[in-house]
Amino acid sequence: MLDKRFLKLNRIQTKFLKTTTNSPKHIFVSLCLILFSFLSNAQVTSSIDSTSIKIGEELKYTIEVVADTTALVGFSEGQPFLPLEIIESYKVDTTYENAKYRLIKKYGLTQFDSGTYTIPPQRVFIGEKIYTTDSVSVEVRDVVVDTTTQKMYDIKPAMEVKSPPFSWDWLYFILPALLVLGLLGYYLFRRKKKKDAEEKQLPPYEEAITALHVLDSSSLLKERKSKEYYSQLTEIVKRYLDREVDETALESTTDELIQRLNMHKQAGHFEFDTETIRHLDQILKRADLVKFAKMEQAEGQAQADRATVESIINETHEVIPEPTEEELQANEEYREMLRKKHKRKQWALAIGGVIVALLLGMIVYGSVTGFDNLKDKIVGNELRDLSEGRWVRSEYGYPAVILETPEVLVRTGKPASDSLQQFTPGKSTFTYGDTSDPLFISVSTLLVPPAQQQQEQDLEKGLDSSLEFLEKQGAKNMLVKRDDFETNKGIKGVRAYGTFNAEVAPNRIQEEKSTYELFYFAQQGGVQQVLIVYKEDGRFAEDIKERIVRSIELEISETKK
Repeated sequence: MLDKRFLKLNRIQTKFLKTTTNSPKHIFVSLCLILFSFLSNAQVTSSIDSTSIKIGEELKYTIEVVADTTALVGFSEGQPFLPLEIIESYKVDTTYENAKYRLIKKYGLTQFDSGTYTIPPQRVFIGEKIYTTDSVSVEVRDVVVDTTTQKMYDIKPAMEVKSPPFSWDWLYFILPALLVLGLLGYYLFRRKKKKDAEEKQLPPYEEAITALHVLDSSSLLKERKSKEYYSQLTEIVKRYLDREVDETALESTTDELIQRLNMHKQAGHFEFDTETIRHLDQILKRADLVKFAKMEQAEGQAQADRATVESIINETHEVIPEPTEEELQANEEYREMLRKKHKRKQWALAIGGVIVALLLGMIVYGSVTGFDNLKDKIVGNELRDLSEGRWVRSEYGYPAVILETPEVLVRTGKPASDSLQQFTPGKSTFTYGDTSDPLFISVSTLLVPPAQQQQEQDLEKGLDSSLEFLEKQGAKNMLVKRDDFETNKGIKGVRAYGTFNAEVAPNRIQEEKSTYELFYFAQQGGVQQVLIVYKEDGRFAEDIKERIVRSIELEISETKK
């Protein structure tokens, strides 16, 4: 709204000025317009709700603008209040009074370090002019902690937490596995269904007689479908012979089947009647002519052939000898062997399917996320768990060493170096792991006795003593480099770094080299030392070390302490 009115007023003034002449009347009107523009100047004021706040407390900064309704007003953006930070920028509150707009803009400011700060002048844009507010001084106070009434507590021990939520990365394994298992289950279900159907199958003779009755109830002959009728009729008698006499009957031609029946008769396997074999031969050859040569049969021939087939089945059923007890037992043992073999085959298929599914899932997961990541998921990676876990920032010893570590360091009674053994009272050592582990951290602090506080501590000498002690603890083939070190708050010390081979047992040294960094600080009131030893893996170890080093801070000791 303000933009449109401002532009409209400019267009009116411009248009009017273009139409003016040098006449006294027009000059008077122009002077009135100019005077009106000067009289409509805006007013900008600022205020704060308090000049003294606590660390982190919100300070309200208010800018109030009184301007003409046609004026275009803009406020600064970004972080114009530095060194104070904007925690919230409130919406502009606009009111209308005395033909002018009153705009109120509020900011929520804060600061997290104690001290006295100056809020710089703020710029407000009104039309083509820039207005500035006055600078304001603000005091940020510390939060007072009374250590005489406030009890001090030891560091709490590590606590077990609930298992992390489900990782969607496992879907790369689960989905292919479920797919393969589903296909395998479907295949086994179909096989079982087929097997159950076979077990429910009627005995050969009953099955053949039932099939003949079903054929009688069909309308194939009425519809003059001789080919379909004879196809079903020959299949009934061949299936019966296949199950009871010769297991190749279904696949044999007519001549082959008749020849094999004569061979069974001559060998004495079955007492077939010659007329029965001859009648069967005639029916099968007649069926072949109907099926392949499309030969039409005389009326009533199909019914006669059907009756002959039933007679052949009855006669064959009578001449088939009953199985002996030994044969039944052998047959049952054979079936039991087949069942066991089938069951073993099913188990092999199931296990093979699961293995294939897992391999497929691992290949897909490795291709998407990387095979190093796959190896970490399967075999495990201690350094990765430490890097991605929840880190702890804490103070250790006195004068305190403050640093961030993947696990809480545990107090031990063993000194960290020979240089600290001479000061028995007031020494503290905190460690995590061992020098032969993928990650080892040691923090040692020492409160120097008052009698020795005036003596200046030699950093290089203390560092040499720490390196000698590290070598005595099993560091072999040490490579040592040195340089100066300074914390983020400007506390200076020395650093030694390099590699060594850890001795894990007497006369047994690890082939894999360990990388170490040793930091040594000597203040007037105390000595502090930090040692980091890790196995370089090219992915996580260096990041862990850098994060620990960046977090190192020291409590500045005082002579009075």
